[in-house]
Amino acid sequence: MKQRVLSLLSAMLLTLTLPIRAAETNSQPNIVFILVDDIRWDAFGCMGHPFVKTPNIDRIAKEGALFKNFFVTLPLCSPSRGSFLTGQYAHVNGVTNNGEHSTLSHQLVTFPRLLHDAGYETSFVGKWHMGTDDTPRPGFDHWLSFKGQGVYENPNLNIDGKVSRVEGYITDILNSRAVEFVKQEHKKPFCLYVGHKAVHGPFTPAERHKELYTKEQIPHPPSIDDDLAGKPVLTRKEQQGPKDGQKPQKVGFDDEAERPMGKVPERLVRQQLRTLMAIDEGVGQLLRALEESRQLENTVIIFTSDNGYFWGEHHLGDKRWAYEESIRDPLLIRYPKLIKPGTVRDQMVLNIDIAPTLLELAHAPVSRSMQGRSLVPLFNKDSVEWRKSALFEYFQEKAYPRTPTWQAIRTEQWKYIHYTELEGMDELYNLKADSYEMKNLIKEQSARSSLQELKSELGKLLKQTSN
Repeated sequence: MKQRVLSLLSAMLLTLTLPIRAAETNSQPNIVFILVDDIRWDAFGCMGHPFVKTPNIDRIAKEGALFKNFFVTLPLCSPSRGSFLTGQYAHVNGVTNNGEHSTLSHQLVTFPRLLHDAGYETSFVGKWHMGTDDTPRPGFDHWLSFKGQGVYENPNLNIDGKVSRVEGYITDILNSRAVEFVKQEHKKPFCLYVGHKAVHGPFTPAERHKELYTKEQIPHPPSIDDDLAGKPVLTRKEQQGPKDGQKPQKVGFDDEAERPMGKVPERLVRQQLRTLMAIDEGVGQLLRALEESRQLENTVIIFTSDNGYFWGEHHLGDKRWAYEESIRDPLLIRYPKLIKPGTVRDQMVLNIDIAPTLLELAHAPVSRSMQGRSLVPLFNKDSVEWRKSALFEYFQEKAYPRTPTWQAIRTEQWKYIHYTELEGMDELYNLKADSYEMKNLIKEQSARSSLQELKSELGKLLKQTSN
């Protein structure tokens, strides 16, 4: 009996001396932020896609919150990333296009930088894409990235300042490195930022996924057959061509063997969905690593995308426009300490809201220069006083002359698009009656009062966000 008691006491003492991760007892949660490139909001099982299976991504929604009305304030890679990181509109932080912003991006006050100052261990894994510079940015203890868009196969990676070629498929490599970081022993709470190259073009799925979705029927919304009668900006003839050696805009693929979707062949859609599958596998790997290291319940997990993507709606491919397919994105957040499983929110939230949200959760100071709002009140309260309108923007790029500079305002019911340098081409849509944005009401007498209210609100938001 005495020996048995001594054995039990010995086992208890051994348990007490086992290393316990700091994050398990720290009031500051771990943070895993996963950013996907060029994937629209409805490409996931949890968002109702008819055949795509994303069980691991869906798990975040099932065990956390799904934000049905999440938008990026400028639907383009670099500006969207700048807004995620800084909590600011692009016209404020300066990252207004996909140009060379390497120097500027070293100077940005980002949420990982502020978290680092607040005691976090920070790691960046993946695509930075604000310029071609792949060197470590301020505020990160660990860094793994590549130049510009990167490549899908056998990439050159900058790992903590040293560049080396790594064999393999880029999504698998990034997934593996992210999991390795999670599995390490952490003496501080950590912030892991995973920026995937996928599913950016050229859409190259992993070899194991290349035969997926070959027979499934691709949905064709009414906007595929838009006659563009109310969209003179899309049919104008005075578009200026590219300058200074820039390559012209390319939309979709020229492939007569494919049944057309506007100007986007179905092959492109299938390839994009196939490329998403390795990301879903990586999300599952991260969730398992967090579970096995007893960190899952104290980790905020955010899954989102930098912009949407057209699959032929309004005869468009790519992004850059103010229509829903371009500005609307997935946002899933799991944090069981504050979010009940299966939470769904309809409020209009923006990418500039992510930075203040994470800083509040980390009990870190929120920079006064941030223009977004913390989403924390929406985590556990359905009825919250929230924004009724939101500002969106885009600045014309030389290589993409078809898409002019625009400003837009969206409410629950209305969207007004103002082309700042074009006369007589503005657009107005009643989103409740016309969710596919087919009928431009800009000249309708019945919509005149709503138009004036939207113009006034647009001017108000531009003024509010000018500093």
